[in-house]
Amino acid sequence: MDKKTEELRDIFMDVTDEETVTEKQEETHGSLSSEEKVDERLREVIEEMRGQYDFGTSLTDEELVTVVRQFSAGNNDDEIADELGDDSLAETVSRARIDLHLFRESDTDAPFEIADLKDCLVDEMSVTDCAARLDASEATVRRYRQVIEAKDEARSVNQQYINEFENILQDRELSDRMTQDIQQDGLDDATEGMETNVSF
Repeated sequence: MDKKTEELRDIFMDVTDEETVTEKQEETHGSLSSEEKVDERLREVIEEMRGQYDFGTSLTDEELVTVVRQFSAGNNDDEIADELGDDSLAETVSRARIDLHLFRESDTDAPFEIADLKDCLVDEMSVTDCAARLDASEATVRRYRQVIEAKDEARSVNQQYINEFENILQDRELSDRMTQDIQQDGLDDATEGMETNVSF
């Protein structure tokens, strides 16, 4: 217990005439138990997606949970790779993110018209023939084909998995805000009538 906490405890005891103060270990956004529950729910969605779609990622479910969390926090693929402990994983993160239906506007910034690639897919052309038509490398064609197919998957289920990820993380944030509000109300009650001009 630091000096400031001890001083606040003494003030509380003076105001309430209590003999002892029980310290409550607050379960916050960073507490292990609440975060584990969030991770578990995210893993369940990821496992369901693995069963539904052909994931091309080499990342584990635990690492994919990190991808979801970091994407939701607004981090780019390089930053997510750093969070995973390997800054060379940015391309892997990008592919994994698309497998998870987590898209960025830049995902369709292709060196050719995306509509032309869609025509190749409709015509059921091979990657080699499509690359020749678009004057692009086969790796580039495969990358943007993954984006198109993943977006089609997401649309076919009405963005179900995107919404589930958002709801899980928003529920956590809402729960944290409610907890903070309740604790603030309790503090207000405990300090009602106290002198506010307290000098430490």
